[in-house]
Amino acid sequence: MHCSSPKMVCETKIVADEHDAIHGTKKESILWSSPPSSAPLNPAEAKDVRKDVVFIREFERGDQEEVRRIFYEGIMERIPNTAFRGLWQQPKTQFLYALLTIMCFYMTKSVMLTCCAPLILMGARYYYSRKVIQNYLDCALHTDMADIDAYYMKPTGSCFWVAVLDGRVVGIVAAQGHEDENTVELRRMSVDSRYRGKGIAKALGRRVLEYAMRNNYAGVVLGTTAVKLAAHKLYESLGFRRTGQSEDYRLPGMSRSPLERLFFQIRHTRYRLQLREE
Repeated sequence: MHCSSPKMVCETKIVADEHDAIHGTKKESILWSSPPSSAPLNPAEAKDVRKDVVFIREFERGDQEEVRRIFYEGIMERIPNTAFRGLWQQPKTQFLYALLTIMCFYMTKSVMLTCCAPLILMGARYYYSRKVIQNYLDCALHTDMADIDAYYMKPTGSCFWVAVLDGRVVGIVAAQGHEDENTVELRRMSVDSRYRGKGIAKALGRRVLEYAMRNNYAGVVLGTTAVKLAAHKLYESLGFRRTGQSEDYRLPGMSRSPLERLFFQIRHTRYRLQLREE
């Protein structure tokens, strides 16, 4: 039987312009022997803490608004990334769009319309990316992100943490236990865009791995639709290994209409970090 870990605060020192402040590289495959938990700081001690120190603590009800803001902004960033940058991951779609552009020329014999065709296609991609991702966001904000306490803090094997810098919540991450597979799923990781590049995401990821180790799970899994290479490098630096990939992933809220399939594609990648042999 797994049990939730006691409330604790993990202190991580973050230096302002240091891009890898948290120790751990690709060479460090498994290094998740957890340090002893430290007691929460009292107000007198908190005054002496430097402003470049990040604290990762468990979610509290008063964090709800900031947590939802960080999650919302992080998901909304994926609209242009999916619409435009994501196209480079879809060679078949590139070929199809090129074919449609050529067909436009042969059917209209208009150079102007042919030159406008790629712009129309990109506009349609942005429209459908926004539509699908907003539907997904609406679904999330009305399920687990609507009541974090009920979804993550109360169930056994799950937890939610926030990263706090200078009294402000700047990052979030969740762990959801799957008893049937003896794994923990890393979910909802996001860092405020103003505080990225300081090692906060890596510290949040390590917190989930420590939690899994303390509760005797065999592994940690995650699935991501992130387009940016930096996100995938982060997971690999934590020790995760890619286990699968889908080019035809269906997000919650998708209708799968012909136009949506034509103008919205997203790659879903699965990762796993094996903590111990079962």
